[in-house]
Amino acid sequence: MPSPKPYLAVIADMDGVITRTARLHREAWRSLFDDVLAGRPRTEGEDHSPFTDQDYVRLVDGKPRLDGVRDFLADRGISLPEGDPSDGPDADTVHGLGTRKNDQFLATLTRHGVDTYPDTMAAFDRWQRDHLGLAVVSASRNCRRILDEAGLADRFDAIVDGETAREEGLSGKADLIAAAAARLDVEPSRCVLLEDATSGVRAGREVGCGLIVGVDRRDEVDEAPASPLTDDAHRVVTDVSGLRFPRRLRSIEEQRAAFESTRGGRPLAVFLDFDGTLSPIVDDPDAASIPDSTREAVRELTRSATVAIVSGRDRADVEDRAGLEGIHYAGSHGLDIKGPDRELVQPDAEAAAEDVARVEAMLRDTVGPIEGVVIERKRFSVAVHYRMVADEHVDLVRLETNKALDTTPRLRARTGKKVIELLPAIDWHKGHAVNWLLDALGIDPRQTLVMYVGDDETDEDAFAALAGRGLGIHVGPEVSDTLADYHLPDPAAVEAFLRSLASD
Repeated sequence: MPSPKPYLAVIADMDGVITRTARLHREAWRSLFDDVLAGRPRTEGEDHSPFTDQDYVRLVDGKPRLDGVRDFLADRGISLPEGDPSDGPDADTVHGLGTRKNDQFLATLTRHGVDTYPDTMAAFDRWQRDHLGLAVVSASRNCRRILDEAGLADRFDAIVDGETAREEGLSGKADLIAAAAARLDVEPSRCVLLEDATSGVRAGREVGCGLIVGVDRRDEVDEAPASPLTDDAHRVVTDVSGLRFPRRLRSIEEQRAAFESTRGGRPLAVFLDFDGTLSPIVDDPDAASIPDSTREAVRELTRSATVAIVSGRDRADVEDRAGLEGIHYAGSHGLDIKGPDRELVQPDAEAAAEDVARVEAMLRDTVGPIEGVVIERKRFSVAVHYRMVADEHVDLVRLETNKALDTTPRLRARTGKKVIELLPAIDWHKGHAVNWLLDALGIDPRQTLVMYVGDDETDEDAFAALAGRGLGIHVGPEVSDTLADYHLPDPAAVEAFLRSLASD
């Protein structure tokens, strides 16, 4: 199967995606319109109801300032003269109200300053490491001032804003997005667009952006109106750092200088997946083994670094296959953790054992007879492997496995490479296991460089847990849909990398 085409650039709206200035705009709009309504006599046909958070989303968010004024006035049945761009803030015109809103916004900005969203900044770090182009688009003519205040003026390859629109005669958000793609020298179809406003999302559709992501920050809105982003965005996220899409990752070996700069002489804590990372992927999971040379490389690394193996396998099973003493093992996706002087077993996982046994029996009756199916019973889960199943029977395996899952609410499904695993429906995964071990071992990611190396879908939770705090290394092709920071092509390359770490 050919690799997907990677996206080459990210175009991000500023307010509400990069900077926490949407609330400042909302406050300025509310102050403006409440003053306008309070100062007008009651006139038939006019609606003087206060400006709400729903009004912000529906009427002004993401639009040029004057369009926001016009749309709010029209919504309330209020007619004002257009006026002139030279109108001051006291003029009772569209331009005058626009000037007053801007003055109120700048005053609010001066009082509060500019904060950025940590999740977006963590994602930018990852994308810039892979040399994706980054552009910011904003209808605001204060965009560059805000970026300066936030210390981000030099972060982007292109800035297209309200001043750009004025200078170049651009009209509307679609023109701004198209101009940003042109400045990045990337076709819109190879761009990811991040927008928190429905008007921006629709503009991205108009331009033809390949992936349009609605960024839902409703938790910051007092009245929290229902998000309309789902109507037009390809995806909606609340946390940008968890956004995944196909991109070309850099090999950590090829970027060794950048890696050493990130490390800065700090000690290492290395978390390793087993199957597909230390052990090559095999058709029969019971035949998986770690090569002697890889085992020796890990053993050598333990002399200078903290090492743990985090696996979907039973903890006792992976411990036996690895054959390494003095390290920590997290089995069953972190439900069972054991190491020198430390141990953790999730009690809710023990409680679900009866359900796992019952579902296992069902699966052995329904999918067990299908040629190529391997049913693997673990301490806390049961996995259905279909790597050796003929293509025409794969859908049946998935259907029957999901039917078995539907019989109990105490289990959930996790998918991986040609496997569906049914395990306890508790909020615990490899990312939680990594965090628990960091706390238990007293490892501070600011003082120690923490790395996680893995190849499968379940390893994405660990990559997410280390976003902005450590490094994720994906074992697989260079074009991948992953949260990792770097890639290594296969377990042999993992062994070579671990050997090089041990020799540093």
